[in-house]
Amino acid sequence: MAEEKAAEATKHETTPAEPVDDLVSTHHAITVDGTELSYTATTGRLVLRDEVYADGRFDGHKPKAEVFLTSYVLDAAPDSNRPVTFAFNGGPGSASVWLHLGVLGPRRVISGDADDLAPPPYGLADNPETLLKHSDLVFIDPVSTGYSRAVEGGNPGDFHGFQGDIESIAEVIRLWTTRNSRWMSPKYLAGESYGTLRAAALADHLQSRHGLYPNGLLLISSVLDMGTIRFTEGNDLPYSLYLPTYAAIAHHHGKHGDRPLREVLDEAEKFAAEDYPWALARGARLTPEERADVVRRLAELSGLSEDYVDRVNLRIEHIRFFTELLRDERRTVGRMDGRFTGWEPDAAVERFTDDPSISGIRGAYSAAINHYLREELDYRSDLPYETLTGRVQPWSYKEFEGAAVSVVDKLGAAMQANPHLRVHVGCGYTDGATPYFAAEHVLARLPVPDELRDNIDVRYYPAGHMMYVHEPSRLQQSEDLANFVSGR
Repeated sequence: MAEEKAAEATKHETTPAEPVDDLVSTHHAITVDGTELSYTATTGRLVLRDEVYADGRFDGHKPKAEVFLTSYVLDAAPDSNRPVTFAFNGGPGSASVWLHLGVLGPRRVISGDADDLAPPPYGLADNPETLLKHSDLVFIDPVSTGYSRAVEGGNPGDFHGFQGDIESIAEVIRLWTTRNSRWMSPKYLAGESYGTLRAAALADHLQSRHGLYPNGLLLISSVLDMGTIRFTEGNDLPYSLYLPTYAAIAHHHGKHGDRPLREVLDEAEKFAAEDYPWALARGARLTPEERADVVRRLAELSGLSEDYVDRVNLRIEHIRFFTELLRDERRTVGRMDGRFTGWEPDAAVERFTDDPSISGIRGAYSAAINHYLREELDYRSDLPYETLTGRVQPWSYKEFEGAAVSVVDKLGAAMQANPHLRVHVGCGYTDGATPYFAAEHVLARLPVPDELRDNIDVRYYPAGHMMYVHEPSRLQQSEDLANFVSGR
């Protein structure tokens, strides 16, 4: 008997406690265009469960992950016509803090901008341009980002890949929609960077798996086909698609004199679409005169020297560009935003070791979200809030073995099945992570009938990947997103 009791006690000691939702709600108000908006903020971890079957028998709903989210819902009388927008960033490995406190939410971080960064400990302010005026908001942190984690004894790797990520985020959206009685509300998916690839795949998955049809996608700094931005052996496409971005960054740093930006971009886009890919395809068949002309034009547009362009065999890889452009000033430029500059201890290094456009603002966003969740939204956790983490690596793309990672077909399928699905694409000219010309290239090849192309809205901003750190871009982008969600 004593042995049985001891065994039972040991069993209880080793069995993980059943996780439960730990959502916390607080009430707030913000003045927007002279009108006070009262809203409820709810934040915390939502438990995701699997329907488990063993030997053909249902074995219950087993917890698999605790996903952190923050929602904002107006306190006014419920209106089924009021939209709800589900938002997330990318990475993979990024929490939703950037869209949350950068542009969409009712509070925003004071981070400063290129050449005028705010000093620690930074600050928070009301965001009167918040999308909350037009849509309720739900910010989702994928597993292993923010405060989201696999359950005790669970395998985080189940969520660190294309399909596992899609299924878990879709389940969060389904659960929130169901529990908050929002099936009859217009629904939007907002993603940034890898989050745009996630959003496009989610639209198809939500429709085909749950019959949940979104009204629109907000794709900010879009990448739907990784083959357009990855510099891999034998793939010359990114060299052409990056060139207009190189030209925009060079223009910002004075490499094009007093020429208007639009004039420079027009020239770069024409060359990138016509003569440049032809020259790359010709290879050794170029005559010396033809090669010299391509070298000259590439150097003029990119702001690099002819000698450098010649030595890299006409192929300017992006990290090398960010390291080379201002080498004579012993400076590097940012990948996420080429307007930012930084230093390298070794001024002769070929590839920078730090992206100044990330390190310049990461501290502000990290301080803001850690303070905000605890002190203003009353959510307390001793876990580290993972703004950007490498713990999701290696990210699995097993579904694309032997093929480029692309969701172009999934977005096309979603739009064909749901012809009312609208797509907004926001592009930053100095975004060296997801170049705008690559987004244009993908959209032009989207497999949809011509009559659905009017559903696509593309907007451009004179800043980078997180274009909202640039105040004029933030204001314009906020207006563009509000117009899109409002159907204007």
